[in-house]
Amino acid sequence: MAVDIQPACLGLYCGKTLLFKNGSTEIYGECGVCPRGQRTNAQKYCQPCTESPELYDWLYLGFMAMLPLVLHWFFIEWYSGKKSSSALFQHITALFECTMAAIITLLVSDPVGVLYIRSCRVLMLSDWYTMLYNPSPDYVTTVHCTHEAVYPLYTIVFIYYAFCLVLMMLLRPLLVKKIACGLGKSDRFKSIYAALYFFPILTVLQAVGGGLLYYAFPYIILVLSLVTLAVYMSASEIENCYDLLVRKKRLIVLFSHWLLHAYGIISISRLDKLEQDLPLLALVPTPALFYLFTAKFTEPSRILSEGANGH
Repeated sequence: MAVDIQPACLGLYCGKTLLFKNGSTEIYGECGVCPRGQRTNAQKYCQPCTESPELYDWLYLGFMAMLPLVLHWFFIEWYSGKKSSSALFQHITALFECTMAAIITLLVSDPVGVLYIRSCRVLMLSDWYTMLYNPSPDYVTTVHCTHEAVYPLYTIVFIYYAFCLVLMMLLRPLLVKKIACGLGKSDRFKSIYAALYFFPILTVLQAVGGGLLYYAFPYIILVLSLVTLAVYMSASEIENCYDLLVRKKRLIVLFSHWLLHAYGIISISRLDKLEQDLPLLALVPTPALFYLFTAKFTEPSRILSEGANGH
């Protein structure tokens, strides 16, 4: 195979784009930025992203998709009040919005029209921050080679958040206006207003810390799920199994946290060796059991009452 010979590319992410191919002859352009959907190989040639995302990649995308849903549910519960009957319908609507946004995002991604994406393999942390690796051969002129080396794991999250926001603005106000009868006019739309704040925050978080989140999200899930479960159980004054079983809502919260525990464990282990990794899921109930066994020594109800009294 005859390949056009040109000077070697400088920089970690600069590559040569294929301009012409005729049989065994390939002609490449000058060293520069690779087109969207391509990244450089070891020989500094831009190659299309044709691989399927790994399990860990899907778990990362699932984590980023869960963030707005969990925040929706938190603020809906926060602003609905105990007497409101609209919370359940808003929870279902938020789930529908995020699910539809995820499906639409996959359908509009390459290849278009199927629930499947092609991707480039993530090799190292710098793949997420190619803008920091533009070379300056003469220390004056910068060769701009910034492109999405982790295609599409970086931009697909922004597309998903955009669809979430659009669907929320189309569906949620109508629902809240019709069924949120137990809330005052000023409180009905507070959960929607909260979303208008946290979506920009999530967008900036992905833009700045996407690569860090990619490697850290399993541990973030485990730590946050453990902390929130402990806070919830202490705030609800759950000190034994009876307190846990007396209300369905408490069981739902418990099982939700167990799912998050399992999600974090699977993300860390990546299920590379099933016979070794699957038994780790038996640890999922351990934090809740540990709390129940040790609650009698700490007495959360007494601590809460003393805190309320200012002692």
